[in-house]
Amino acid sequence: MTTSHCLLVHDGTFAAVGPSGDITGERGTHPHGLFARDARHLSRWQLTVDGSTPTVLVPATASGAAATAVLTPPASRAEAPALTVFREQRIAEGALVERLRLSSNRGTPCAALIALTVDADFADQFELRADHRWYEKPHAVRTRAARPDGIEFGYRRSEWHARTVVSARPEPDAVEETGSGARRLCWRLQLPPHGSAELALRVEAHPHGVPEPAAEAADVFPPAAADTPAVPEGWPGLAPACAQGLADLSGLRVAATGPDGEALRVPAAGAPWFLTLFGRHAAITSLFTLPSRPETAAATLLALAAAQATGEDQDRLAQPGKIVHELRHGELAYFGQVPYGRYFGSVDSTPLFLMLLGAHAEATGDDKLAHRLERHARAAVEWMFQYSGLSDHGYLMYQADEGGLANQSWKDSADAICHADGTPVRGVIRSAAAQGYAYDALRRTARLARTAWGDTAYADRLDDAATQLRRRFLADFWLPEQDFPALALDAAGRRADALGSDAGHLLWTGLLDQRHGETVGRRLLSDAFFSGWGLRTLAAGQEAYHPLSYHRGSVWPHDSAIAALGLARYGLHEEAARLTRGLLDMAARSGFRMPEVIAGYARAEHPEPVSYPDACWPQAWSAASPFALLTAATAAVTATATATATQN
Repeated sequence: MTTSHCLLVHDGTFAAVGPSGDITGERGTHPHGLFARDARHLSRWQLTVDGSTPTVLVPATASGAAATAVLTPPASRAEAPALTVFREQRIAEGALVERLRLSSNRGTPCAALIALTVDADFADQFELRADHRWYEKPHAVRTRAARPDGIEFGYRRSEWHARTVVSARPEPDAVEETGSGARRLCWRLQLPPHGSAELALRVEAHPHGVPEPAAEAADVFPPAAADTPAVPEGWPGLAPACAQGLADLSGLRVAATGPDGEALRVPAAGAPWFLTLFGRHAAITSLFTLPSRPETAAATLLALAAAQATGEDQDRLAQPGKIVHELRHGELAYFGQVPYGRYFGSVDSTPLFLMLLGAHAEATGDDKLAHRLERHARAAVEWMFQYSGLSDHGYLMYQADEGGLANQSWKDSADAICHADGTPVRGVIRSAAAQGYAYDALRRTARLARTAWGDTAYADRLDDAATQLRRRFLADFWLPEQDFPALALDAAGRRADALGSDAGHLLWTGLLDQRHGETVGRRLLSDAFFSGWGLRTLAAGQEAYHPLSYHRGSVWPHDSAIAALGLARYGLHEEAARLTRGLLDMAARSGFRMPEVIAGYARAEHPEPVSYPDACWPQAWSAASPFALLTAATAAVTATATATATQN
């Protein structure tokens, strides 16, 4: 699984560079640049040696927040290159830090003219996407100011102000204009025989509205190997997958604040497009890692509670008690040109918040956080009943947001919720997975009401609602001819008959009774669903199926990990183990890093996982998936040991 760019990610800042370490200003699927808070703070960073673009001997390869590349000036067999450039780059403290070491290959002194062409366009990430949308920016002004040690770029639009500061040691011999707005930093370096010379470069991003550094915020994903949880025997791939997951999650932390303004670090959804807090992604990531990282769940709960809606705002789909879908900090969100500054277009972030709160109390045996967030939890429950449709229509429901997301469940692409023939479901949609989350949220919150809040009447109300939801679901969603649940119901209650992996979410949340759960679990391991690497989002053989569709046939590791947890919940441990081993085999093909998504081609057709072209990598809930697999594998080992002991 390779890409044309190298991604360095750390604490809410990332750089996407090409094979040489250059930044070209590329847009589209894989935009180049240094990014912080949804803005591109460096759009060009192009190295030349003696006026020529270097040849790449070793392409830039990332390891978390750092990357290295080896370059030489263009040469030939007849004339070997005079020097070699060793290029080291890393992200640290919101900056791109680079060290260029020029090593002479000759036994006589030589000189080299080094130049870096540098620019900062301050483009919002939404401008850089492949849809080529254009946004007006009235009265925006860009500035460039030379400094003794480099250059400073500025951007101002009304009260919006951002800066990028480029500095170097030694100071450049010249800072040249290029005619395009970019600047060229130049050095004439002298190299002794077989000696070397170095340049130390730093590019600091100063985004608009950056809060004070949260030094006191807990490091919720320490990547040290010693912190990797123990794995049961017989699962050799789990330990390295968990270790890589921790390293990726460490890089994906972003700053957030709690209800009292406390500084937090929470998991962002993924890079490059989603390096910010997403309610659904953060909750699922925290649920996966809860057994070994309860502090992550606590930070996520506090951040989501702080961003919870308290009133109605139709443009943002906000309603009292609703948990945020997405927080953005970019210029376009600030000026309201995109709705995602604080956007609530998610039907499932709210029940997932409740699931996480209940699960945290159960896992830690500590109800302090449940007490602190009781008001937020009750508001979230009331949102499910009063605003999302649970009281009046029996289900959580949504309809397309014309300015935002068409689908507001985890499969959020426009055509994801469909019939078997591929026809999208229109109008009001009741997605199956969201009903499972609602069921689990009601059950867990009822337990909190009994054990932590001392409100038996409220607990009874929620338990009764959960029981009724299960009864309705089995009557309304079940496809008797397929012996499988529908993907969704439309406004008239008609079943969307596409067979999808969302059924695994119903196992995870316990919405199905034992008989239906076992039927679904075994079906998910059929050849139509199980590719050999993981579960297809739509079963093969349906007209709607496409192996390279984002949500209609691709394989998502987190989706499959949810199913593995669900299979274990229903006692289908052999099926859970088979699915887990497929996912770990996939991870082993890419250094044990779980991709966001791969194509749905069968392992029997192609012996290697086929990359999905637009996948985020790293991505939080994929990075956390090995921890879910660890839970499922541990359950399988425990069940086997119990069965053996019983037989003896």
